[in-house]
Amino acid sequence: MLATQERVRLDGGQVVIVWHKPVGRCDGDCDFHAIACSAEEGIVLPGPKRDVPIRLDEPGERWCVDCLAIIRAARTAEK
Repeated sequence: MLATQERVRLDGGQVVIVWHKPVGRCDGDCDFHAIACSAEEGIVLPGPKRDVPIRLDEPGERWCVDCLAIIRAARTAEK
C-alpha cells in the first residue's frame, strides 16, 4: 500500500512512525501531503511516499487506525 509517514513523539520521548494513506497527486517534492483520515489535516514536510505492507513488522511503526480502516473498506468493496 502506498503510504506517507508521520513521526509522532510519545510521552517519554520515544518516536513512533505512523503510516497514513495519502490522497491527491504528488510529484515527490511536496511540502504537504493530504491524508485519507482527515479532510483538514495532513503531513507537513513529508518524506517520500513508500510501498508499505498492511502487516507491519518493523518495531516502532504502526498504521493510522482510521487510514487502515479506509484501506480495508476499499479492498472489501473491490471484491
